[in-house]
Amino acid sequence: MTDDVTGRRDFLRGVASASAAGVALATQVAQAADAAPTIATAVPAEPTGHLITRPGSDFMVDVIKTLKLDYLAANPGSSFRSLHESVVNYGGNQAPELITCLHEESSVAIAHGYAKAAGKPMGVMAHGTVGLQHAAMAVYNAWCDRVPLVIFAGNGIDASKRRPGTEWAHSVQDAALLVRDFVKWDDAPASLQHFAESTVRAMRIATTGQQGPVVIMADTDLQEDAMHGPVPTIPKLGGVRPVQGDSGSLAEAARLLLGAKNPVILADRAARSQTGVNALVALAEALQAPVVDLGGRMNFPTTHPLNHSDRKRALVRDADVVLMLEVGDPWGQLNAVVEPARTTRSLSRADVKVITLGFGESAIRSNYQDFQRFLSVELAIHGEAQASMPVLTEHLHKQMTTAQKTAIAARREPMQKAWDRQLSQSKEAAALGWEASPISTARLAMETWDVIKNEPWSLAVSDRIAWARKLWPTTEFHQMLGGSGGQGVGYGLAASVGAALANKALGRLTVNFQPDGDLLYAPGALWTAAHHKIPLLTVMHNNQGYHQEVMHLQRMASLHGRRTDQAWIGNSLRHPDIDFAKIAQGHGVWAEGPISDPTKLRGALQRALVEVKQGRPALVDVICQAR
Repeated sequence: MTDDVTGRRDFLRGVASASAAGVALATQVAQAADAAPTIATAVPAEPTGHLITRPGSDFMVDVIKTLKLDYLAANPGSSFRSLHESVVNYGGNQAPELITCLHEESSVAIAHGYAKAAGKPMGVMAHGTVGLQHAAMAVYNAWCDRVPLVIFAGNGIDASKRRPGTEWAHSVQDAALLVRDFVKWDDAPASLQHFAESTVRAMRIATTGQQGPVVIMADTDLQEDAMHGPVPTIPKLGGVRPVQGDSGSLAEAARLLLGAKNPVILADRAARSQTGVNALVALAEALQAPVVDLGGRMNFPTTHPLNHSDRKRALVRDADVVLMLEVGDPWGQLNAVVEPARTTRSLSRADVKVITLGFGESAIRSNYQDFQRFLSVELAIHGEAQASMPVLTEHLHKQMTTAQKTAIAARREPMQKAWDRQLSQSKEAAALGWEASPISTARLAMETWDVIKNEPWSLAVSDRIAWARKLWPTTEFHQMLGGSGGQGVGYGLAASVGAALANKALGRLTVNFQPDGDLLYAPGALWTAAHHKIPLLTVMHNNQGYHQEVMHLQRMASLHGRRTDQAWIGNSLRHPDIDFAKIAQGHGVWAEGPISDPTKLRGALQRALVEVKQGRPALVDVICQAR
């Protein structure tokens, strides 16, 4: 009996000692985490017996710093552990600063959104085979959206040095093969000199001409081995001039446009900055031609009387000359596929003359079909629209005859009247169902606008709620950042966090209309926003299902002669209903909702705005109509 009691007491004392040690260790870990921004000045760790005083990853950081990347987004992985350590200690976690992500797809989407808001690339670190596989969908979005990213991916190429087990499963002979069909360029450097030259080359490739993502492999041995011999040199990045269209071709385009009675301009990713918006305004005014902004970027002010985006079908039908500026799907603007037979129908005149300006033929892969169907055109000009539009406008003014000036001036008043009608019709349509519950998407958009209209706002994903593009007075490039490019679900939240990260430094308020299904792909981006104190106003478009797929099933059921009320099966996000406010709160984000009463929406948005203006992310969960 005595021995049992003594043994039990000794055991309990051991547990208590272990618990105390655990608490002490947890305290040290917490203190280290709090000190992370200044970790470079901390006391060095005790030597382990094999000290690497100058690892290759330190030089890699030297190279990366010359690219002037402000941030590196990453979900941690062992294949880039040395580079990770060099970034935070040797590099001081500054320029670039590490952005902690909970999924590789979010890492790339954050960099995607950042690049569009900041006007320059962001870096990403990805782990071996599994990291690139997770990231692949987001890389494809960036490819389709023509956005520059610089991705560094770890990999262990020397099999004789791999640790047994996981490291083998996470290594590959050709890691970039996973994404090669949808990146602009990749390389696997075999030396630090090779790494320096390829990294600088990759940055230039990503940002020149038709922009896009690039991948540089960072071999684990190259990272972790000590440097020997002379220090490799880092080539100068230098600037590259924009790719301007051929002047003779632009002169021919001007001749065709001046000879047109009903010219129309279609713009998709024409603008890369406010300079591009201004250039398109000057071009449109020189012709008094209507502009249809397809929304890949913010190309043309919604307040301008030549913005006739809602009249695309009628304008294309009557046009005799169509100028397409960086349009991703030229064929689809002039043609339609009629279901269920999948026959084609022309939407334009048979004699319409089409001029394309962009990089449609220079960014094509054989396997992935994002290049769309082929369209025969009168004149295809290779070059950047933003760089080429001023030259085209100059040719218009030089060639314009007195009679043409008179004809062009006569278009001004009809264009103004058509714009007034377009705006009036949009306002009337938005008023329908204003008091409805669930809340109409028009009311969601306009209540949000009323709360943010006096702020320097930026809509991070502008292709989700159509009413914002129709009715928000948009004049600046940064106000509408377009969509995902490849329509891959899981983009919206993470890309908005990236855009908000860029806008934070620029003094802008970032807003995101967030679909429910999209958020559920990668809700961890909420934590990244909270952890890094990234101010972002997320307004849920919570229609409690995958509504586009509901419509697809309804259409199929009709074609098959079967009941359409079953279309919600497999597409509904009900029973149980998802509480997005609790999801956000669980990630450390201020949140309110769900809100289905339209009279309570504005107050919630105002309270959320207070949080965001204090430098924190906030989310309002709104139960909405389907569309």
